[in-house]
Amino acid sequence: MAEIVRIYPENPNPREIARVVEVLASGGVIVYPTDTVYSFGCDISKPKAIERIARIRGLKPDKAQFALIFPDLSFLSAYTKSVDTPTYKILNRCLPGPFTFILKAGSSIPKIFHRKKKTVGIRIPDNTIPREIVKELGRPIIAASVRGEDEIMEYTTDPELIAEKYEHQVDLVIDGGLGALYASTVVDLTEGYPEVLREGRGSLDLL
Repeated sequence: MAEIVRIYPENPNPREIARVVEVLASGGVIVYPTDTVYSFGCDISKPKAIERIARIRGLKPDKAQFALIFPDLSFLSAYTKSVDTPTYKILNRCLPGPFTFILKAGSSIPKIFHRKKKTVGIRIPDNTIPREIVKELGRPIIAASVRGEDEIMEYTTDPELIAEKYEHQVDLVIDGGLGALYASTVVDLTEGYPEVLREGRGSLDLL
């Protein structure tokens, strides 16, 4: 049975954050809120947990294209190739916010993320809960949207219904309030200019 932890985004309780980090560090899989849809997550240093999320999503681990959650832009240098000034300005303008940016992967990213393309998607959500979790853990966590069988469904906005559906597949669900129905805007920055791959909640005017 999945554990449910209530955390308030306005003022995350450090004790509850520490509990979530304990689950992640032991190889657990969680569901957590973002500034868009709820996401499955795990510690990027736990391959078996990554494989579990891939199975939940019905994907092969080497074909899955999961994004990573950063707490802020200070993680860029550790997990991505160096970015130029125009790219950094875009990131700084849009984040935290409902965007996923595709960047060239750095050497610290596990190979499961970039076996072919050598790229990685990064997110810095405008939600304190996942950012505090990553700060406490000291490593990024996976971002894999909770979806219905065919598309994002109504139940995916309600953490209690998510916990009911995935109670035997995940270890912990964070109740951070109702989530949104729409995913992030995905932007490829690997070529030095923004190429929108998917339009979501993030405003294209910021690009």
